[in-house]
Amino acid sequence: MTDDSNKPGWWQNMKFSIIYEAQMVDTSPESEQRCFLECVEQAVYAEKMGFDTVWAVEHTALTQYAHMSAPETFLAYLAGRTTTLGIGHGVVCLPPAMNHPVKVAERIATLDILSGGRVHFGMGKGGTQQEAGTFGYDLNELQPMIDESMYLIPKIFVNEEIEHDGTYVKIPRRPIHPKPKQTPHPPLYYACTREATLQLAGSRGIGALVLGFSGPDEIARKNAIYREHFRNRKPEDQVGYRPTEHLAALCAACVLDDRDEARRIGLRGQRFFAEAIAHWYQGGPKPTVDEELSAEEHAAVLAKGKEQVITYLSEEKITAGDEHTSNYTVAQDAYGSPEDCIRYVTRLQAAGADEILFMFQMGGIPHEAIMETIRNIGEKVIPHFRAQRKAS
Repeated sequence: MTDDSNKPGWWQNMKFSIIYEAQMVDTSPESEQRCFLECVEQAVYAEKMGFDTVWAVEHTALTQYAHMSAPETFLAYLAGRTTTLGIGHGVVCLPPAMNHPVKVAERIATLDILSGGRVHFGMGKGGTQQEAGTFGYDLNELQPMIDESMYLIPKIFVNEEIEHDGTYVKIPRRPIHPKPKQTPHPPLYYACTREATLQLAGSRGIGALVLGFSGPDEIARKNAIYREHFRNRKPEDQVGYRPTEHLAALCAACVLDDRDEARRIGLRGQRFFAEAIAHWYQGGPKPTVDEELSAEEHAAVLAKGKEQVITYLSEEKITAGDEHTSNYTVAQDAYGSPEDCIRYVTRLQAAGADEILFMFQMGGIPHEAIMETIRNIGEKVIPHFRAQRKAS
């Protein structure tokens, strides 16, 4: 795999991907099993329809919001079912008790070998005290641990032996095997939800996975922050040995032949997503699924939720930012027909996105609607942008 970001016309090489949370309304064992098998079916179909990569998050103990707690297993299985599809960790949580850096390096390298060099390696810390506390951590104390592991893992990839006496990780001199197929290692990324994380990704010379329902204007703002810090980074701050200038933007979508139904189902799914994440991140009530509401009524509920978040933050004397409210923002054209999707992706492209991280699998969106969405994007949206590339 090569980094195209510094080549003329790099912006025209738009990538199209899917990211999975394994989100579900019904949390019974039968529903969990069905969800994972449907995710695999969707991903295999996405490869046939021309998608570039499938990414999987890592979350622990976040019922309904995300049951994707072992992405390395999911992605390894998916690698065996596909031949060209990129295999993306979006992201591996790096606190040592969650994922020790030696084990992370071993797993990533093994997956890269078995997939034929298709791995993309994203890093992060997890977003809730619920997760951090599961492993005995305080969420507010994790960043120095993440930093230490982030710089250490690429060294394990490239050195025959590693010895490390850090603050949080201590490794006596040991040979660590195997080494990844990609040299010097797979491309590296960081989970970005706030301005500080965009600055970090840029200044450390790695890709940015913008994980939030940011619209084109907000993506443009975040892109400017990321590019500036990437451009002005210092050699001593580089993470790993493969600078990767790449911004991937999350894009919730439901693209059906029936535009009105796509809006209704899509907004219902986004509402569930927003309420589920608010439950675990902000202590809100459990999410609801109301089959009877129209698209406009779901949009009104999302708008009200956004107002409530802003009011709460104001009372707590916290400045409301996109990282607090983006999940409630209804993007024009995100849900609708293939033509709607083309318009929306065009705006994200103009805002600076190198890759679209489509999120289809939100609570309550049926498997059949997701498969239709993949078909419509594969047959009509992706060819539109690839035709632009050929024309250039």
